[in-house]
This record gives sequence, C-alpha cells and structure tokens, in this order.
Amino acid sequence: MPVRIVQSKQNGRLKELRRAMAHPGREARGLAAIEGPNLLGEALRAGLRIDCTFVAQEAQHLLDGFHLPPETDVLLVPNELLTSALATETPQPVAALVEPFDWIWRDILQGGVEDSNQAPPLIVVLAGLQDPGNLGAIVRSAEAFGATGIVCLPGTASAWNPKAVRASAGSVFRVPLLSVSAEEVFAHLREARVKILTTALRDAEPADHADLAGPVAFLIGNEGNGVPAELAAQADAAVTIPCPGPVESLNASVAASVLLYEASRQRSAKVTVRGSR
Repeated sequence: MPVRIVQSKQNGRLKELRRAMAHPGREARGLAAIEGPNLLGEALRAGLRIDCTFVAQEAQHLLDGFHLPPETDVLLVPNELLTSALATETPQPVAALVEPFDWIWRDILQGGVEDSNQAPPLIVVLAGLQDPGNLGAIVRSAEAFGATGIVCLPGTASAWNPKAVRASAGSVFRVPLLSVSAEEVFAHLREARVKILTTALRDAEPADHADLAGPVAFLIGNEGNGVPAELAAQADAAVTIPCPGPVESLNASVAASVLLYEASRQRSAKVTVRGSR
C-alpha cells in the first residue's frame, strides 16, 4: 500500500478534508469526510469509493487489514496537522474522503405498491431537523427497522455532518437518502401512492391503531416546532405516540424510531399471518 508523506498544512488533500468536515455536502467533487477506523471499515463494507485516506504518524498500523483499492491516496500526516483538519473534540488518527452513493427516487420507493416482490416503501421525511446527532440516530433506526429511505427537506442538517455520520454508526453509507424540495417529495409520494402521515401531539390517531403495513411516509419535524403547518396540511392523516407518563413530547429521533418500530412490527405480523395460511 503506497503511502505519501505530507508535511504542509497547505496540502491540497488536507484542504479538501478540512472543507468537507466544516461544510458537509458542499465539497466541489461531491466527497464526504469520515473519521475513525470503524467508519472507514463500514464505508469499505458498504462499497463506497474511498478517494483518500489520512493516517497520523505512528498510527499507520490502524490501516492494517483494510483492503484499500490501489487508486486510493494514502497520506501519512503529522498528528497535529490531521487534528487541525478534523472537527471533533477528540480527533481520531484516521480519516478519509469518500464518495457517497448517488441515490435516486427508485431506490427509496423500491418499485412502489405495484411490485409484490418488494417490501412496501417505508420512508422518513425530515422537515427542518437541525440536530445532526438526531439525524444520524434516525438514519440508524431507519436501517434497523427496514425503512427504504430518508428524504431531507430544506433546513435539515446534512446527513454527512461528522456528528450525524458518527451517530448513524455507518448506516448513512447504506440507507438511500435524498435532499429535495417539499414539492418534489409530495409529488413523488402521491404518484407512488404512499400514505403520508404527519406527527402530532393532539387530534391524531395512535400509531399502534394506524395501518402502517402498507406504503407509508412519516413526516418528522423540527426539534422545537414540530412539522410546519403548511407541510402537515398536505399529509393524508396524523399519528401520535401515546405516552402514559407526564411527558409532553418525545425527542425527534426517539419519536421517529418508535414509529419505525411500529411499522416494522405490523409488517412482520402481516407476513407471519400470510405465511400461516
């Protein structure tokens, strides 16, 4: 594995890493920054193209066992230079620039309701979610409970924010994800006959009473204000999560996870009933 030694803070690849860390989603070549050997391993297992890998001096052994493609740049960097390029409080000695998959609507809808060989779409639409930690946790739950994709509306944090990537534990590499306008989301969901459910505290059907076994998209709103009224008005119905305790509302990532679990539970039960006939 050829390794190049970098000694200058002005190195072009280090500048790319710094920009990708500070402004996720805006790197000119469409590259995203990840940090740590665990996430590098997850990216390789997911099949992402690893454009460049950075490793701190005296930590080169952390790349042992990784089968990096021959075209991947591997840079050996003084620890203080690598630390200065990373955004975390406790930087790790390995980082990389990776090329995310270019997902399309077909990946998220997976054939829609007309394809009996595919599970019906289960989609999370994030409307103005601002905490990247919440976003990453939702991506992880989405993969755990079989969601077919996530859609981020304007005002939502980048899924490639370093905090979001860490919170997703690598799920962001595998879960289909789009960032589009509200108009585009509603047009595609209606065309695919996906039921759009907004989340609400009152005047809503309990999630365990709603039919979530078919094609469903959950609207999850901002941590403080919930789903904007103009978006909620376009939903087909509203669901709520009954809480017997004295808590008015749930954290956005917890609420999304509970809804995804309930949808997964109903779908599993439906498959079990069908198989027992």
